[in-house]
Amino acid sequence: MEANELFNIIKRRRSVMPNMYSDEEITAGELKLITEAANWAPTHKHTEPGRFIILDRNAKLRFAEFMLSQYKLNTAPENQNQRKMEQIREKCLKSDKIILICAKISGKLPEWEEIASVASGVQNMWLMCTAMKIGSYWSSPGAISKMNEFVDLAEDEKCIGIFYMGKLKSELFEGQRTAIEDKVRFIYD
Repeated sequence: MEANELFNIIKRRRSVMPNMYSDEEITAGELKLITEAANWAPTHKHTEPGRFIILDRNAKLRFAEFMLSQYKLNTAPENQNQRKMEQIREKCLKSDKIILICAKISGKLPEWEEIASVASGVQNMWLMCTAMKIGSYWSSPGAISKMNEFVDLAEDEKCIGIFYMGKLKSELFEGQRTAIEDKVRFIYD
């Protein structure tokens, strides 16, 4: 792969919501490539903290109900919104696969370094999804702190996000960024 090809994949990466997903299934082979990409993230002291729990079929239904229950528990009744509840359910059901993004905290280095490693793994997954025309996005609702109520996590694991995925219905919109020159400084002395 040429550098420009990689750069174009990086530029095409988007947060793609489930309403843009088709009904086409993500294959086992595609899912393997996506998770393998995460496995090759940088990792300080070889702790390899990334842990990924894939939800499919009935697990997605159970997850939708869990997320709805968390919304109801954590939102005052007068602030609960039927439309929001439908959106929570729909994004789970319209996603072909949902990955719980977890970090195994080793205690060998600052926690932020292991979370940064997992985040790098998620970026790798996102780029692989982009290359394969699979839409995806990372969500970090308050309910991630309660994920151990939905799935068994080891004592040293924590959920840091939810990665929704589905094959794209159509081409993605172009992204926008301000000029890099506005964000970089050089120091010579």
